[in-house]
Amino acid sequence: MKKIEIKKHIMTGISFFLPIVVGSGMLLAFGNILGGSSIENFSEGFSLADIMTTMGGYGLGALPMIVATAISYSIADKPGIAPGLIVGFVAQGINTGFLGGVISGFLAGYITALFIEKVKVPSWMQGLMPTMIIPTFCSLIAGLIMFYIIGSPINWFTDMIMNFLGNLDRNSLFVYGAIIGILASIDYGSAINKTVFAFVFALFSEGVYEPITVLILVSMITPFGLTAAYFLGKLVNKNVFDKQDIETLKTAFPMGIVQITEGVFPIVLKNLPVHMLATGIAGAVAGGLSMLWGADSHVPASGMIAMITMTKPLAFLGALLIGTLVHAIAVILLLPKKNPNELEIINEEEEVDVSWDEIKITEV
Repeated sequence: MKKIEIKKHIMTGISFFLPIVVGSGMLLAFGNILGGSSIENFSEGFSLADIMTTMGGYGLGALPMIVATAISYSIADKPGIAPGLIVGFVAQGINTGFLGGVISGFLAGYITALFIEKVKVPSWMQGLMPTMIIPTFCSLIAGLIMFYIIGSPINWFTDMIMNFLGNLDRNSLFVYGAIIGILASIDYGSAINKTVFAFVFALFSEGVYEPITVLILVSMITPFGLTAAYFLGKLVNKNVFDKQDIETLKTAFPMGIVQITEGVFPIVLKNLPVHMLATGIAGAVAGGLSMLWGADSHVPASGMIAMITMTKPLAFLGALLIGTLVHAIAVILLLPKKNPNELEIINEEEEVDVSWDEIKITEV
């Protein structure tokens, strides 16, 4: 059986993209707070806030490529960089989002490692391996899998979700909001969230504001809920975060205030199924209450800033607080206790050049 060491490679990916998440997220947060917008035409002039918003958007938009490259590198060393980056672009292009980037990184990395182990070339072709043969063929193989095996089902699934949402009974307000809340929150801004956004934005354009308010709210649930779990854990004597998680919360929470979810990725990727469950539960409660109480943002984003446009801001705030508490309780109940002084993230060894023949998938 192959030892694939998924957690090790995810942790390496975290170590690579964490500074980019933090730097980009804070730029975007400050830009949004100052009223900035993404620059579409550089010849029309722009402000400092616009620059920060645009730079932050560029950085966060590149996360699928970054995490794919980092994971592929962790698996296959330097030969994995080019396939990881190229297939990460594929993940972005077929709208699989950050989680698609994680999948593409594993695909590119293991295909590259297996290619190096199994494919032997004549000595006169050795010089072409790193610059042409490995990047070309490994990228092609992993890309074909992404397009045909992963991308097509995801596109089919997102179409199914769009049809499902369109057929929901809007008179059952709590259930309607709960379903939107679950779907908009559980993949942290990836393909499902984008599908839900397209649906609720269409309603927003017709003057129906409550559904998009649910999406705004549940996009904030995870950073708020994890932060609340840290403090609640102190009260019940059950800490569920390591040292790196606690440092991550210091930036994830302020990013969450302006509806930037990406700051939580270094935490949720360590135990994705459990975190998705906690997020889904909280998203259902918060989304259902928000819809039931009629919270109505008149802007399609911006997190807490959107409250100034609402006719019922207290409904939004109440749903957010209850959803945050539910998320915190779920996290504490579902996650194991951790040492807050322990640093789980992997320390990279000093980089050395290795022979391609030495890159193998460990047999156990």
